Amino acid sequence: MLRKQLRREQVAAFFANLPSCLIGMEACGSAHHWARKLQALGHTVRLMAPQFVKPYVKSNKNDAADAQAICEAVTRPTMRFVPIKNIEQQTVLSLHRVRQGFIKARTAQANQIRGLLAEYGLVVPQGIAYIALRVPDLIEDATNDLPGTFRQLIDRLLEHLKLLDRQVNEIEAQIKAWHRDDEISRRLEQVPGIGPITASALAATVGNAKNFDNGRQLAAWLGLVPRQHSSGGKAKLLGMSKRGDAYLRTLLIHGARSVIYRATQRNDPNSWLVKLTTRRNANVAAVALANKTARIVWALLAHDRQFRPDYTPAISAA
Repeated sequence: MLRKQLRREQVAAFFANLPSCLIGMEACGSAHHWARKLQALGHTVRLMAPQFVKPYVKSNKNDAADAQAICEAVTRPTMRFVPIKNIEQQTVLSLHRVRQGFIKARTAQANQIRGLLAEYGLVVPQGIAYIALRVPDLIEDATNDLPGTFRQLIDRLLEHLKLLDRQVNEIEAQIKAWHRDDEISRRLEQVPGIGPITASALAATVGNAKNFDNGRQLAAWLGLVPRQHSSGGKAKLLGMSKRGDAYLRTLLIHGARSVIYRATQRNDPNSWLVKLTTRRNANVAAVALANKTARIVWALLAHDRQFRPDYTPAISAA
C-alpha cells in the first residue's frame, strides 16, 4: 500500500500523521527508543530478532527487501517478539554493561602487570587480589634490579588498576541502590543463587514475564536448554544452545555454582542437587540448576508470587 523511504528526522512526523497501525522493527540499536516513541503516537510496535526476519528476505539484501521481509515476518502468528524496554530498564542495564566493561578492563590490566613483571623474573600468583598485595612491595624492593623507568611504569599501571576497581565499586553501588528500590528485584533476590546484581539484571531484562508461555520458554530464551538436531522422529539433543542474553546466562550459572558449593558442604543425601552432582559433571549440574532457577524466576514474575523454599506444586503433591 505504501513504499516510502524516510530519513531519521522525518520518522516521527510521518507516523504522527498516520492512522494507528502495526509496526514491525528489527531489534537493533535505538530500536527500543523508537518503539517507545511510536507507541506514544498510538501505534502497536513489535520488535523481532534479526535472525527471525532473515528467512523472509526473498532476494538479495537491500533496504527495500529488508523492509518487505520485516512486514512479512511481523504478521506471522508464531513469530516471537522482543519485549520493549522502558527508560528505567534501559538505564539499569546500561549500568550493568558499563560495569562488565570495567571488570574486563580491570582483568586485562591485572594480566598486563603480571605479564610485564614475569619478563623480569618476578612472578605474581594468579588472582587479581595478589596484584595489590604483592606488586607494591616488588617495585619498592631495591634488590630486584628493576630499572627506575620500569618501576614508574608499573606504578602508573597500578594506579589505573585502582581507578578501574573504584569505578566498578561505584557502579555496583548504583545497581544495588536501584535493586533496593525495586520490588520485583527484591523478590527475585530471595531465590538461592540470585543476588542483587543478578536480580536487577533479570528484572530489567525480562520485564513482563507473561510474554513467555511458560518457564521453559524463558530458560530457552536465555540459552539454558540443549540444542536440537532431531529428524525422522528421533530426538537428538546437543550441548547448551547459548542463545539469548549471554550476560544473564553467565550470572545465573555463576550463582548456580555457589549454590552447588553450599549444597555439597551440607551433603544432604536427599537433596536433588546433591544427587545430581554425584552422577553428572559439575558444569552440567550448574547449567541444570541455572535452568531450574530461570523457571522459578518465570513463575514468580508471571504469577506475582513470593519465593517459598518449601513450595510443592499441586500436581506433585497429588
